[in-house]
Amino acid sequence: MANCCALGAITPYPDGDSNTLNHILIIAFGFVMHPGAYLRNAWNILDFTIVILGLLQPLIQQMVEQSGVDVKALRAFRVLRPLRLVSGLPSLQVVLNSIMRAMVPLLHIALLVIFVIIIYAIVGLELFSGKLHATCYDFVTGEIEDNPSPCSLNQRGALCTGSTICYDFKLDMSYAAVAERKQQAEAILAGNITPPLPQPERWVGPNYGITNFDNFGLSMLTVFQCITMEGWTQVLYWVNDSQGMLYPWIYFISMIIIGSFFVMNLVLGVLSGEFSKEREKAKKRGKYQKAREQMQFEEDVQGYLDWISAAEDISDDEETTNKEDEKEKKFHWCAACRTTSSSATDDFEEEEEDPSEHGLDDGGGGHRSQSSSQQHQYFFCIPLKGRRSRRWNRRCRRSCRRLVKSQTFYWIVIVLVFLNTGVLTSEHYGQPPWLDDFQDMANIVFVVLFSIEMLIKMYSLGIRCYFDFMFNRFDFFVVICSIIEVVLIQTKVMPPLGVSVLRCARLLRVFKVTSLKSIVSLLVLLFLFIVIFALLGMQLFGGRFNFPREEKPRSNFDSFYQSLITVFQILTSEDWNEAMYNGIRSYSNSRVGIMVCLYYVILFICGN
Repeated sequence: MANCCALGAITPYPDGDSNTLNHILIIAFGFVMHPGAYLRNAWNILDFTIVILGLLQPLIQQMVEQSGVDVKALRAFRVLRPLRLVSGLPSLQVVLNSIMRAMVPLLHIALLVIFVIIIYAIVGLELFSGKLHATCYDFVTGEIEDNPSPCSLNQRGALCTGSTICYDFKLDMSYAAVAERKQQAEAILAGNITPPLPQPERWVGPNYGITNFDNFGLSMLTVFQCITMEGWTQVLYWVNDSQGMLYPWIYFISMIIIGSFFVMNLVLGVLSGEFSKEREKAKKRGKYQKAREQMQFEEDVQGYLDWISAAEDISDDEETTNKEDEKEKKFHWCAACRTTSSSATDDFEEEEEDPSEHGLDDGGGGHRSQSSSQQHQYFFCIPLKGRRSRRWNRRCRRSCRRLVKSQTFYWIVIVLVFLNTGVLTSEHYGQPPWLDDFQDMANIVFVVLFSIEMLIKMYSLGIRCYFDFMFNRFDFFVVICSIIEVVLIQTKVMPPLGVSVLRCARLLRVFKVTSLKSIVSLLVLLFLFIVIFALLGMQLFGGRFNFPREEKPRSNFDSFYQSLITVFQILTSEDWNEAMYNGIRSYSNSRVGIMVCLYYVILFICGN
């Protein structure tokens, strides 16, 4: 985690690699031969290789001759270190094992997806290759119109209007020949006025020339973007503008139905099935481990009891009996003499009744009561008044415990939470004064009711059992904060803070706690995934989204905070293709720039 924080704090404008830390590690642990030496750790080997390559970077750059290869980018492999956290969290291991075990069936689904993408990429290559580069130019000035889009050279799609002409600079036809076919040009020529026809600006195509079907690679990328259903309608409209609306819709509609609605959803089915299998295996392993520990504990206790029984002596029993008789005669005012194996233990068991319902672990409670019942008996005395008060207290706690555990009490609390939520939702801008007074009074009433509920639970369950349950700790925090808020508001010390909104979280009780635990495990794994790709994005695109005559895009990787937001935006499929276009542009649309699209594709697929 410290390494992740260090990587996240780095501003991605490095001047060079620093190997001071590696020198210290080599001196401290040795280089190769010693146990625990520097190069006996795989991560240290990676760091050492990166530093050596960084020292040799000038020589390598001269050899590759401006190939665009950045050796410092190899440091991006360090971002995989957060995966070490998975080894320490069993719940994450279940989720990660489910994903790893699903790799084989997922490979079959991936082959099917790739097969569909290849087919549609080839069909798109045959139908629409080179069709998305023509746009409307002003035939006099040669300037591209604002917000350029493809136009139709065959007059079956979008037509240029006014003083503009449809032209594709990649065609052999000259710009002057195209301009002469316009009525405006003929009128000028008829008046013996021949305006200069300048060379027009080069328009590379939609999305900076990335969205097209000119070659197999870009065609696959465009098809994948359409399958993700992000911006596919815009691509359809561009093709319609270029080729007309006769047949392109068949291509795109069939691609969305087969590729998105059917094939992509197979991945969710495979992951769901493998996760269910892995969860069942984990449950069986847990039950087997508990049963094994139970048997071992019982064997140990039985052996200990046998040893105690064999060591007892008859004379000790007689001596103990005489002492007990003397105590009974001395304390004649006692109402009863109890042993720890009967009433006192009963009191303890009443305190610990059904601990699993209050968030306690059941992996040992039964053994404590069993072992306590087998202890050597000794006597103690209780006065009459103390015994009566304890009996009355025990009966009251038993009644309160039954009340707290009842379904009626549970649903009364849920109804109160719903009513509290309804009062909170009634607040709006410009509300009348009587509604303000009603909300204030209702807030006080709900605080009192929830405080009474908290006190009843504390009295019936006991302080320790009450705080063992996660929701009870949350309720305690909310109630205390609400009481403090009410006091401060009534004394006009501060305005309302809205702490009572937290009571709405009590509605989560309707769901199973086990489901929440599974969701937490998935969220932790998703967070690690986001951190890894955010750090990797900083290494690849940090400081690169600076385009001439344009403002810096909000979705950038210049800082760890902004990188996290950008990665999360890509996971939500919102404008992920725009972020990909900027990443490709940052490498000047070169071959390396086209390859960085794999970062966005892998992030989108694995994240979703």
